[in-house]
Amino acid sequence: MTVAAFAFYLFAISAIAAGLMVVLSKNPVHSVLWLILAFLSSAGLFVLMGAEFVAMLLVIVYVGAVAVLFLFVVMMLDVDFAELKGELARYMPLGLLIGVVIVLQLGIAFGTWQASDMAPEMRAAVTPDGVQNTAALGALIYDKYILLFQLAGLILLVAMVGAIVLTLRHRKDVKRQDVLAQMYRDPAKAMELKDVKPGQGL
Repeated sequence: MTVAAFAFYLFAISAIAAGLMVVLSKNPVHSVLWLILAFLSSAGLFVLMGAEFVAMLLVIVYVGAVAVLFLFVVMMLDVDFAELKGELARYMPLGLLIGVVIVLQLGIAFGTWQASDMAPEMRAAVTPDGVQNTAALGALIYDKYILLFQLAGLILLVAMVGAIVLTLRHRKDVKRQDVLAQMYRDPAKAMELKDVKPGQGL
């Protein structure tokens, strides 16, 4: 067994095991940690396929930002685990049904999938000799699909603003800064001069 084959089996088995543990772990913090391991294993598989740029994106974006955000959210939320377990048992039959349907669909897809004999020529046409995959990907995104790329960024921005608006809660017992009130205040009304004589208090 070559080193590449051993690395492939190692990353593939760890990715599958981590994905299962994400679903089966009872502690949400442990689930997020297993999710980080699944991301890292998937990044290793991308490196073996020669897609180093996609692997680095997976590590930087998903592990460095999304997974850490999940971890902070899970640790900061006051989650009632007893209630979650009750809801899990309630929807278990529906979840099992959906899982069986997905497994059947994957079996049908992999059972009828065949590799084309023209696949090497098509890959060579997409990435010519002497052009790295990062440069080819950049030219494809920022040249051919620039409009779709910008629209995807705009959709993500709208989703972020919508999430902020939906989760923003104004509480009366929290003091907030009113910039306009500070700018337009009257110094004559805000301050009062006292003539304090020596030896006397206010």
